[in-house]
Amino acid sequence: MTVLAHRTDTVTRDALAVLQPGFEGTTAPDWLLRQVGEGLTAVGLFGRNITSPEQLAALTAQLRTERDDVLVAIDEEGGDVTRLEVRGGSSFPGNLALGAVDDTDLTRSVARELGRRLAECGVNLNWAPSADVNSNPDNPVIGVRSFGADTHLAARHTAAYVQGLQAAGVAACTKHFPGHGDTNVDSHHALPRIDVDLDTLQARELIPFKAAIEAGTKAVMSAHILVPALDPTRPATLSPQILTGLLRGELGYEGLIVTDGMEMHAIAGTYGIERGSVLAIAAGADAICVGGGLADEATVLRLRDALVTAVREGALPEERLADAAARVRALAAWTRGARPDARSEGSRASGIGQTAARRAVLVTGSAKPLTAPYVATLAPVANIAVGDETPWGVAAELAELLPGTEAGVFPEGSRAEDVLAAAGDRTVVAVVRDAHRHPWMTEALDALVEARPDTVVIEMGLPRARPRGALYIATHGASRVCGRAAAEVIAGV
Repeated sequence: MTVLAHRTDTVTRDALAVLQPGFEGTTAPDWLLRQVGEGLTAVGLFGRNITSPEQLAALTAQLRTERDDVLVAIDEEGGDVTRLEVRGGSSFPGNLALGAVDDTDLTRSVARELGRRLAECGVNLNWAPSADVNSNPDNPVIGVRSFGADTHLAARHTAAYVQGLQAAGVAACTKHFPGHGDTNVDSHHALPRIDVDLDTLQARELIPFKAAIEAGTKAVMSAHILVPALDPTRPATLSPQILTGLLRGELGYEGLIVTDGMEMHAIAGTYGIERGSVLAIAAGADAICVGGGLADEATVLRLRDALVTAVREGALPEERLADAAARVRALAAWTRGARPDARSEGSRASGIGQTAARRAVLVTGSAKPLTAPYVATLAPVANIAVGDETPWGVAAELAELLPGTEAGVFPEGSRAEDVLAAAGDRTVVAVVRDAHRHPWMTEALDALVEARPDTVVIEMGLPRARPRGALYIATHGASRVCGRAAAEVIAGV
C-alpha cells in the first residue's frame, strides 16, 4: 500500500506539473497558491491579470512564495498582441514591422529589451515569437504577427528574436508548429486544414522552426491545425507523427513542447479539453496551456484527474507523463539559473521600440500640411487572437501633435457617407486594418478618396490593398508606437 500511495502521489504531482493554467484577478487566488504548493509548476498570465509593472512584479513574487522556480508564462509578442501594455498599446512594433525593416540586429535588440522588461516583472517564459510564414494573406489569425511571407526572412528574424529574448533570461516559446501561416480559418473558432504537400512544408513552414531550434529556443508551441501530409486524422497538437516523429525525431528538438490554448474550439469543440489534454501528452506535448477562457480551480482539477485516470487505465504511459513533467521542471530550473548577458543589462536604450516603428513605416504620395484633421477609424470585428481590449489607431497620437484633431470610430458596415457627415470640412485621415480582407472597408475607402482626393489613408494591418489617397502610410502593425510613427509623418515631425 505504501508503494501504491507513493506512486499515485508522484503521478498526481506530474499531472499538475504539466499544466499551465490561467486565473482571474490581479493577485494570486488561494486555490492557485495551493496548487502551486502541491506540484503545479507553471502559471499563465493574460491581460486581465495585469495593471502595471509594479503590480505584475508583486503578483509573480507572490507566486514564488510557494515555489521559487515557478514558470510564469505570458503571451507578449509586442505589437498587436500585448499583455504588458494591454490597456494602452505596446511600446514595441510587432513581427511584421520588424520583418519590413529586415535588420536582424534590430529584431534581436527589440526582443532583448522586451525580455528585460518581462524579467523585471518576474515573467520567465514568453509564448513568442510567432515563426509562421504568412503565405496566405487572407489568414485571419496570423497576419501582422508573422515576420512576413518570405520563408528565409521569417527564419532569420525568428532566430534573432529567440536569441534576444533568451539573452534577457526569458525562455522563448516559438509558435505555432508546424506553421499556421497558410490557413484561412481561425483555430479559436474551428479546426484549420493546410492542404499542401510535404515538399512545400519542408521548404516553407518548417524552415523558421529549424532556425529557432538552432538558435536554442527553450520551448515550441504546437498549432491546432490539421496537416494531412503529416497526419491525415489528428491536428498537430494531438499528433504523435508531428510532435514526436517530426519535431523530436526529424528536427532533433529536445526542449519543452507546449500546446496552444486547449479551450480553443479546434480542440475543445472536437475532442474536449480533458481527452484533448491526454492525447496531447501522449502525442509528445509536455505542457498543457489552458486559461484564456477557463480560469478556475475546477478546470485544473479536471485536467489533473483526466491525466491521472489515463495513466491508471493504461491510456497514457506513466513514463510519458513523467518525461513531460521532467521537461517542465528542467525549464523551470533553467529560468531560475538564467542570467541576462551583458548586452541585456545594457539594453535600456531609450525608445528602441519607437525607433523600430519609425523605420518600418512605408509612405506613398504626399499631402498638404494638416492642421486639425478628422481621424476616421474603420474598425473591423476584433480578432480574438489579438484581443479587443487593446486600443489601436492614430487618433490620440495625432491629437497630441495637431491640437484640435477630432475623431470617430466606424464599425463594420459603415459607409463613406457616414465618415463625410462626421468630418464636415476637415481633411479625413482614414485608418484601416487589413483592408484587403474587408470588402466594406475597401468600398468605403474608394468612395472617400473619390469624394475627397486629399484623404490620408493609414493601413495598420497587412498592406495588401493598393495604395490610395493623397498620402498612404503603411505601418505594418497597430501598436501604439506604430500609431505614433504614422502621426509623426502626417504632422511633419
